[in-house]
Amino acid sequence: MASNELLLATEYLEKEKKIPREVLIDAIEAALITAYKKNYDSARNVRVELNMDEGTFKVIARKEVVEEVFDDRDEVDLSTALVKNPAYEVGDIYEEDVTPKDFGRVGAQAAKQAVMQRLRDAEREILYTEFIDKEDDILTGVIDRVDHRYVYVNLGRIEAVLSEAERSPNEKYIPNERIKVYVNKVEQTTKGPQIYVSRSHPGLLKRLFEQEVPEIYDGTVIVKSVAREAGDRSKISVYSDNPDIDAVGACVGAKGARVEAVVEELGGEKIDIVQWNEDPKVFVRNALSPSQVLEVIVDEDNQSTVVVVPDYQLSLAIGKRGQNARLAAKLTGWKIDIKSETDAREAGIYPVIESEELAEDIVLSESDDEDIEIDDVNLEESNLTTAELAADIDETSENNEEADSEEKDV
Repeated sequence: MASNELLLATEYLEKEKKIPREVLIDAIEAALITAYKKNYDSARNVRVELNMDEGTFKVIARKEVVEEVFDDRDEVDLSTALVKNPAYEVGDIYEEDVTPKDFGRVGAQAAKQAVMQRLRDAEREILYTEFIDKEDDILTGVIDRVDHRYVYVNLGRIEAVLSEAERSPNEKYIPNERIKVYVNKVEQTTKGPQIYVSRSHPGLLKRLFEQEVPEIYDGTVIVKSVAREAGDRSKISVYSDNPDIDAVGACVGAKGARVEAVVEELGGEKIDIVQWNEDPKVFVRNALSPSQVLEVIVDEDNQSTVVVVPDYQLSLAIGKRGQNARLAAKLTGWKIDIKSETDAREAGIYPVIESEELAEDIVLSESDDEDIEIDDVNLEESNLTTAELAADIDETSENNEEADSEEKDV
């Protein structure tokens, strides 16, 4: 590499790729040292003096000053060192220029390779930095090719891979077709960044709604949770702090335009949009839409619920192969056990007696018990009084009989 080429290359990397000049110099010096040791063997401990402005370099050997030399690649005798500088003593480090006459070509090639390697490393780092910020986001690309392992998606400056596990079951992937993908993970490898994308991730559904619904994008409407079985059916819960905003209506759009755009992008996947609520009874009821719900019994300790539905709504609430109940459980984070009204009544769990009614019944029951106890006491007291009165009458009668007898005797 000529001096001007070296200078231009390093300036380009420094300005355009933001690689510090010191890093470039260290890389070139390390490459020159490696090239010297590989091709020459006159010294083992060397350093390089690099003049970036002129594009020149020297190889400097570092040897220890000794009385007797055993290996001239590492040592120099004291007499030789004193010729160069009378101040040398045994144990000092002696330096001399050992640049081979034909090292220019070898060194230039090594410098070029070092610069090119730094360029590749810089480009990889730039790409990684750019795409690591795209994790959990949507990108649009073009399908490049398909094999038994991956669908390869061209994102412009880099290629992403879509594995079979991340594909939607109802989709076909055809080369040269445009496709929106969810960036699932970005990894830095020895060959550069590796980008893994998905078409089945719940995050894809959320990001698509952000693109279609301005109220979600600006934060007026919040997506609280997403449950998805890609290619078939999904549920999404939404909420707004603004009481004047209909969160569900905003996602549906005029004549269903917004949700239909998402459905079309996902190849006809059915989407239920439900209102989020911090009360699990209300949230679970909403999540089981479109089924009618009679009662939600909450067990907070076990994060579970028992849901009572009309008999004729049981199949709808559970869904095909349990899908509706399964998605509702994922959406809410609560276990859901669905029972028909008949089964719930037989089990004695429906209708549910509210706590206030139960408390009132308990108070009334206690009041009745008190009345019974009071009546028993009054009855006992009444019986006691009657007995005492009868005893008094008997005693008086006996006394009168004794008096009459005494009078007769007299």
